[in-house]
Parts: sequence; structure tokens; C-alpha cells
Amino acid sequence: MVTKGDKINTEFTLKVIRGGSETEVSFAELLDKPAIVSVYMKNNTGSCDKQNKSLAEHAGSFAERGYNLIAISKDSCGSHKKYAEKLGISYILASDPANAFSKATDSVVEKKMYGKTYEGPSRSAFVIGTDGSVLGVIEKLNPADHATELLELIDSL
Repeated sequence: MVTKGDKINTEFTLKVIRGGSETEVSFAELLDKPAIVSVYMKNNTGSCDKQNKSLAEHAGSFAERGYNLIAISKDSCGSHKKYAEKLGISYILASDPANAFSKATDSVVEKKMYGKTYEGPSRSAFVIGTDGSVLGVIEKLNPADHATELLELIDSL
């Protein structure tokens, strides 16, 4: 996994839901100001819902501090639109079925479910500067208190 001070490749594309509209952008385009990228597994699942509810409740605090807030999962943009409406999400939801962001941050990990082993993104969060530099990382986040963890991290930078 990348650490503070590393620089990631930002030249990959993602489909995103922003303001209720779907667009395809390069990740670099999302870095018009520093960004917080919160990685989660799947819409409408217990821990992921807690993680996004925490972010949704504090989205204004991140904006006030000058950060773009992006939550990223493998879900489609169609699923993200419904999810954003359900949870009142105002920040960017990104669809990343190819794990491009997790590959860029070297955060693809081995997972096990129902006796099967597979690779998937780590439930983690990253603060990324406008030039792609890593400003901070939370490797194992607390879904229910995720926003507080992130606010403490960015306030310490």
C-alpha cells in the first residue's frame, strides 16, 4: 500500500455520479483540489452503509476544508444513483469495477468469503494532493466513525 509522500498514477478513467449525473473522467480531473478517496466494497451492505452515512453527515465539513470527497466501489453508476438518493449523498460516487484506483494505490488485497479466495480493494481511505501525491492514509477504517477519522487526519496535515 502507498504511504504518505508517495505519488500515484492519476491517468486512469472512472465513471462517476456527481450531482445526479453520470460522467466519465480521468482521476486527475477529480484533483482540482485535494481529494479524500474512501474505498468501500458494495452499496446497500451493512458496514458500507455505515461508512457512507458517516461521510454524508459530514460532507459539508470536508468541503469547508477545501477537499473533494469521493467514495469508490465496484458498483455501477446506476446503482450509485439510487444509493446516493437513498442515503442523501452529495459527494462523488465513483464506479471502479477494474480496481484502477486500488491498483494505483497498491491497495488490492487477498480476501476470503464462503471458502473462496479472491483479490479485491482494501477498505481504506486516502488523502491525495492535486499532483497525485499521497498526503495521508487510513489503512483500516472504522465504518461507523469514518468521517471523524478523516477529519482528524486532514486537520493534522
